Amino acid sequence: MLNKCYLMRHCEAEGQAGDAPLTEKGMKQAELIADFFSAIHVDRIISSPFKRAVQSIVPFTEKAGITLETDERLTERVLSTENLLDWLEKLEASFEDMGLRYAGGESSLEAMKRIIEVLEEIDQSDAKTSVVVTHGNLLTLALKYYDREFGFGDWRNLSNPDIFLLQVDSDRVVIQRVWEPVNI
Repeated sequence: MLNKCYLMRHCEAEGQAGDAPLTEKGMKQAELIADFFSAIHVDRIISSPFKRAVQSIVPFTEKAGITLETDERLTERVLSTENLLDWLEKLEASFEDMGLRYAGGESSLEAMKRIIEVLEEIDQSDAKTSVVVTHGNLLTLALKYYDREFGFGDWRNLSNPDIFLLQVDSDRVVIQRVWEPVNI
């Protein structure tokens, strides 16, 4: 199982589109992320290709001289391709019924499978410490995979950015939130 894997939600962004950049505050947060990770020996960094995710980790990759990999499987989950006025209620329902799928979207199980594939591939690599940069819904689903109690309420309490450390302790995965939101 994973040695050490930091699961990170991107910094504050201007929107939800794949090409939405970080806000000015988000750029400052990315610099704080670089400082945070500079005290940690990181072997591998994989990010969602969405601009906000990449921009959130680039200051660290440049500081540390680590090549940034991107992986389409880390893009945010599409709940539906239709405009859902009650999207929040629908999202909550998708955490209760993991197989629930809305028009044009993917179920929680399908999205969870994507990120777990990435984490399992990292586990099979030589990397001892990895950083995975993704989005709130997908990050929550990854944590739910390891801790069934993690869910919609925890998603609502995430910050931008947010970082959780997954590591193995006596054959079980321990989840620890390691990022404290900072007011900028």
